[in-house]
Amino acid sequence: MSIWVNARFLTQRITGVQRFAIEISRQLKRLSPDIKFVAPGNIIHDALAAELNIVAHGKMSGHLWEQWELPLFLKKRGRPLLINLGNTSPLHYKNKIVVIYDVSFIRNPRWFSKKFYYYYKFIVARAAREAIKIITVSEFSKKEIQELLNISADKIEIVYAAAPKEAGDEIGKDLCRSGRYILAVSSMGPNKNLNNLVAAFIGSGIKHVKLIIVGPGNRSFSHKKLVEAIGSNPDIIFTGYVSDHDLFGLYRRAEFFIYPSLYEGFGIPPLEAMACGCPVIVSRASSLPEVCGDAALYVNPHDIDDIKRGMSEVLDNGELRQELILKGKERVKLFSWNDSARRLLKIIQGVVNN
Repeated sequence: MSIWVNARFLTQRITGVQRFAIEISRQLKRLSPDIKFVAPGNIIHDALAAELNIVAHGKMSGHLWEQWELPLFLKKRGRPLLINLGNTSPLHYKNKIVVIYDVSFIRNPRWFSKKFYYYYKFIVARAAREAIKIITVSEFSKKEIQELLNISADKIEIVYAAAPKEAGDEIGKDLCRSGRYILAVSSMGPNKNLNNLVAAFIGSGIKHVKLIIVGPGNRSFSHKKLVEAIGSNPDIIFTGYVSDHDLFGLYRRAEFFIYPSLYEGFGIPPLEAMACGCPVIVSRASSLPEVCGDAALYVNPHDIDDIKRGMSEVLDNGELRQELILKGKERVKLFSWNDSARRLLKIIQGVVNN
């Protein structure tokens, strides 16, 4: 039986979901060169497409391509096993494995538009029922899928994400000429809890240290007063997207990395920070304790005073910083894209051989 990967992720900007799909695909291609990749024509990551030897097919894009042109393409090729790495998959095509990162849209529907909520609730639940196997990225997400989608534990397998081994030595952009800074990496989604992070930073009294936030800035904070406070504060810098090289450099030079998220299926940025020798502060929430173990300082994401406490502890305590750096370097060794791809390939082979 031939195996195809739904590479629609190559048409999307890179967040955690796309990062997982890209790195796993690279490793799968190296481990099993016969695996094929198909994507719509509107690819934006040309070098990756060439590396994966992508078959670009069809005139549509997005959900229409996935639900209409992709299944027709597969049916003409004998209905091969389809690996879907980005939460969604073509409906009415049952010979498939689906990666579902988390079900935050069901657990916390208020964070999403009604259109997004109803569409994803329908399509992800349907994909979960139809799929031969479901892959997810943590024990936390496995339990959430079991509970909220009513899926048997036997159908769900865990394949962890990881962090890249390479880490930049230079910043590459003139973002930090002012000196010391705290680093956060996230979207503006409500689950990322940037409101509380910014409020904690502003109220912390920390002097001569900036807060740099890397990520897309296409969504507004929910509180008008906070927006005004950020706009008048020269110590808070929004960079937008930066290259991986620049990001790794930022991790290496930061006083610490902070990730006060309310909900994560996995959370790759804390591991990236650890790989770069950066002390890490994260929320004691969702999958983050599972991912970070004893290699991070934990804070209550709902408590601004506790976030302030965590920031001050890491800034002021050199021994704690060094302990977090050393533990982080050991922790990140437990996660490998190659090992994760090998595990996924074993699951794929199990499906093929049944």
